[in-house]
Amino acid sequence: LNAKANLVKKYLVIMDDLKLALKNRPDQNAESAWVSGIELIYRKLQNILEEEGLKTIPEGKEFDPNLHEAITHEENPEFKNGQIIEIVQQGYMLGDRVLRPARVRVAK
Repeated sequence: LNAKANLVKKYLVIMDDLKLALKNRPDQNAESAWVSGIELIYRKLQNILEEEGLKTIPEGKEFDPNLHEAITHEENPEFKNGQIIEIVQQGYMLGDRVLRPARVRVAK
């Protein structure tokens, strides 16, 4: 399991980069073949990793130190103390083990 976890972890960086590229795609090329190709590559990689047991950490409203890494604690009147404001980087689990905690902004 450790060898598999280490291998899957290396591919998470690629998943992050592809997700970021898709999130920041130029408006004029929203339907271009290039964008479709990047989406296809992202889905293929995601499917391969899911077949190996990779799961995203579910989006919760409350900060959980077992699943999340707080990168900031911020005053925010729209959120209660301890609520997650935003997921900055998706977290992942391999089986029941946290492979990478979700990096989040937390209200205080």
